[in-house]
Amino acid sequence: MSSPDILYVEDDEDFAFIMQHAVQEVKDGLTVKIIDNGKDALEQLKQLTEARVKPKLILLDLNLPGLSGLDLVKRIREIPFLKYTPVVFFSTSDNPKDVKASLEFGANAYLTKPAGYLNVVNCVESLYNFWFTKNLNVN
Repeated sequence: MSSPDILYVEDDEDFAFIMQHAVQEVKDGLTVKIIDNGKDALEQLKQLTEARVKPKLILLDLNLPGLSGLDLVKRIREIPFLKYTPVVFFSTSDNPKDVKASLEFGANAYLTKPAGYLNVVNCVESLYNFWFTKNLNVN
């Protein structure tokens, strides 16, 4: 079993489609797997853990069906194999309470989803440049 570079948990099909294309525009060959609910995402992460592979980055929406983004990041941090895998919230909410809660539950960062395709591409490029090329990681 191989792992995607990015595991993206997003229930908005339109935004997931945009993200899929933005990732390919940023770096050819960069892989993203999109899962539309928290419960299935946790199950996928458990399967990847059993296979001893993991994504390089996990992106989470805040409001997800099945298991909320906050509950999901908390569960991810309980899995020793994923303890140091970067988790970034990617949400429409810019409420400081949501940002604080996500960091307290174990997220590495919180970004507000930008409007417009080119802004999404620029955001993904920034994520890639930091988490894939600049960030020193223990994984």
